[in-house]
Amino acid sequence: MKKSLSLTMDLAGQTYIKNGTIVALGVVGRTVYFCAHMVYKVIGLMSGSSLDGLDIAYVHLQENAGKWEFSFVHTACHPYTAGWKQRLSGATGLSAVDYQLLHTDYGHYLGEQVNRFIAEHQLQYKVQLIASHGHTSFHIPERKMTAQLGEGAALAAVTGINVVSDLRAMDMALGGQGAPIVPVGEKLLLRDYNLFLNLGGIANMSAYTGSGSFVAFDICPANRVLDLLASREGLAYDKGGALAATGRVDAALLGRINALPYYGLAHPKSLANDFGTDIVYPMILDAAVGTADALRTYVEHIAEQTRNAIGSVGSAGGANPVGSAGSPGAGQIAGRMLVTGGGAYNDFVVGRLRELLGPLNVEPVVPVVRDLIEYKEALIMAFIGVLRWREKNNVLASVTGASRDSIGGAVWIGQEA
Repeated sequence: MKKSLSLTMDLAGQTYIKNGTIVALGVVGRTVYFCAHMVYKVIGLMSGSSLDGLDIAYVHLQENAGKWEFSFVHTACHPYTAGWKQRLSGATGLSAVDYQLLHTDYGHYLGEQVNRFIAEHQLQYKVQLIASHGHTSFHIPERKMTAQLGEGAALAAVTGINVVSDLRAMDMALGGQGAPIVPVGEKLLLRDYNLFLNLGGIANMSAYTGSGSFVAFDICPANRVLDLLASREGLAYDKGGALAATGRVDAALLGRINALPYYGLAHPKSLANDFGTDIVYPMILDAAVGTADALRTYVEHIAEQTRNAIGSVGSAGGANPVGSAGSPGAGQIAGRMLVTGGGAYNDFVVGRLRELLGPLNVEPVVPVVRDLIEYKEALIMAFIGVLRWREKNNVLASVTGASRDSIGGAVWIGQEA
């Protein structure tokens, strides 16, 4: 039996944390009866590379007969001010001391946003745990280093709630890419799909291979580049892909982007945010094409690289085996692919995916439930936090290439003894 971490009562939710595990209870007089079905009431925080805001999801998680179930209770996206966008996007250029000051400031900011969320939804004394991804600044897997802004201790101090943060660090120390970490939640929470595509600032994919293993990796920059292109026309983003739909593919530009060395690497592999902003976007600017044509070309890049990624998963796991004509690789996987993230609302992107993936017998599915589209990653951060609290593996080595599965995350005790 694990050492007892704490025993804390949630008067509103009638739950306890006992032996490091949150469990449901019944009370008769002074006698506490612990039930078999545990309900974890957790806030998950996610800040993506697109810098559109802080995603907050208050979810309930429960394990029944070895299978996990989840429900969204309340969700919100708190948009970043122009000042916070500037501070976060400029983090990598700061001095060491200024970076650490930003790390601390952002941790306090996260705590303030959680407190605001709790007050707005009357969740006082109901939240048992906060799992915070933070905002990625540096990600250098070849040097076993990743950094997410948002000090966990500050978040715990401001909220008075226990916090799990630094979710990627252990995997990196074990030689992994530290990304993606979402697949553990896809595998255990979303069992109706065998492929998963998240269209955020970076597009990433998770899938079951023909051999039954679970792999995942970053495909290419996505919304981060599309939004930068849309900004040239004074738009925050290209709504529904309407502007891209009016453009034409620039074959020469598409060929140059597709030829970038990253796309020939075997998975596991992952991308830093600056791949899109500092490498891909300048290539598009240098091509001197109109915005509509640039958007149309980059949509094609996303669709083609997604098709290629599916081909690489269906193969033995090496570099992309899918040719330009889209012929599937050996052992091609097929089935339903859950599409989430802000890009799921881009009808033009999703339409091109359906056209290119149809011949591979892959069906992109955009969920009806908006919370799953917009807050899947925040949900899974909450789930990763629960697994960390339970001291269970929450990062998969088959996905990241680490030497073994790991229990990732630093724990900060926000409550008093």
